[in-house]
Amino acid sequence: MRNLEIQHAYAAVLSRRGTGLRALAIGICINLSACAVAPGMRMTAPASVPVTSGDATTEPTSRPVRIDEITATLIRELQDVAATGGAAQAERLFAKAGPYTLGPGDVLQITVWDHPELAAALGAQQQANSRPFDPPQGFVIDAPGDVYVPYAGSVHVAGSTPEQVQAQIAGALSRVFKKPQVTVRVASFRAKQIYIDGEVRSPGGVPINDIPMTLYEAINRAGGFTPAADQSRMVLVRDGVSYPLDLTDMLEHGTNPTDVALKSGDLLRVVSRDENGVYVMGEVNKPLTAMPMKTGRLTLSEALSQAGSLNNMSADAAQLYVIRGSQATTPRVFHLNARSPVAMVLANQFELQPKDVVYVDSNGLVRLSRVLNLLLPAINAGLTAAIVTK
Repeated sequence: MRNLEIQHAYAAVLSRRGTGLRALAIGICINLSACAVAPGMRMTAPASVPVTSGDATTEPTSRPVRIDEITATLIRELQDVAATGGAAQAERLFAKAGPYTLGPGDVLQITVWDHPELAAALGAQQQANSRPFDPPQGFVIDAPGDVYVPYAGSVHVAGSTPEQVQAQIAGALSRVFKKPQVTVRVASFRAKQIYIDGEVRSPGGVPINDIPMTLYEAINRAGGFTPAADQSRMVLVRDGVSYPLDLTDMLEHGTNPTDVALKSGDLLRVVSRDENGVYVMGEVNKPLTAMPMKTGRLTLSEALSQAGSLNNMSADAAQLYVIRGSQATTPRVFHLNARSPVAMVLANQFELQPKDVVYVDSNGLVRLSRVLNLLLPAINAGLTAAIVTK
C-alpha cells in the first residue's frame, strides 16, 4: 500500500508545476499517514497463532490467542491457581523423618567396656595430616552391609539403627563374655547423601546424618542462599521426577518447610533469578529484562519501575499488555488500561511469570510523527527535482 502511494506521489510531483505542487505533496503525506493512525498493538479482535499437528501431512491450523482484561477478579483467579498447584506439588514430599539407619560405607565406633584389648580392632587413629575423605578410626560397614567384630563375628547392620546394632553385638558377645557392656556410635556418616546445586554458598554433596534432613536443614548445611537465588523456584529431583518448590509461597500459606523430608540421592537445585527475568519493551524509559525480587516475586508495577516507568512523551498508557507463554501452544495476552491511577493498584497485585513480555504501545501522535519523518525526505527530494526540471 505504501509503495504504491509513494509511486503515485512521485508521479504527481514530477508532472505538476506552479503553486499546486506543494499542496499536492502535503495531501499525499496526509493520505499516507492514515496507516500510522491505525492501532499497533491494541488487538481489538482476538488474533490467531499457527498450530502444527504431529502429522506432517496435516495442514497447520490456527488457534485464537486469549486476551483478558486485568481485573481484581482475574488476579484472584490466577493467585488461586498458583497456590493450588504449588501446594499439591509440595504435599507429595511431606514425610516424617525417622531415625537414621546404617548403610554401607558408614564407620562405627564400637566400645566393649573392661576389655581394652578390643580397642586395637578399631584401627590406627587418624593422623593430623590425613585427607578429609579418609575414614576415621572404627569399623567400616562393607558393601553387603556387614561389620566384623572380634569374638562376635560378622554382624549384619545395614538398615538397622545404632541402638539395634548395639543390642545385636552385645548378644553375640554374651556367648564369650559375661554381661558385656557395649557402646555403638556412628563415627562417620558416609552411606547416604543428597546433592545441592545452584545458588547456594557451598554447593555439592551433603551427607545425611542422625539430624533429619529437611528442606531447611539442607539449605543451611549448604551455607544458605546467595543474593542471586530465587527462593520461589527451587527444583527437587527424586527418582527421575522433578518437583518444583516455592519456599516463599509455603511461608505465606503457613506451610512449614521442615515438613519436606529429603531422601538419599535427592538433588536440590536453587535457580538463579537471572533465569526468570521478564522482558519490558516498548514505550518505556529504559527497556530491559526485569529481575524478580529475592522472594522470586515480580509484579507488573515493579517491572515497570525497573524500566524507568512509562515514557510520558510517547507511551499510550491505555495500551499496556502482558504476553505470557509466547513459546507455548496456548499463549495468553493480558491488557491493562493504566490511564487511571487506580489501575496501578491492579498492576501492583498482578504477578508476572518468568519469560513474560511487558509491552507498552505508542500513542497515535507519535506513530504519525514517525511516519512523517520517514516520508518527508522522499517528498522533499521530489519537490527539489520538480523545481530543477522547471
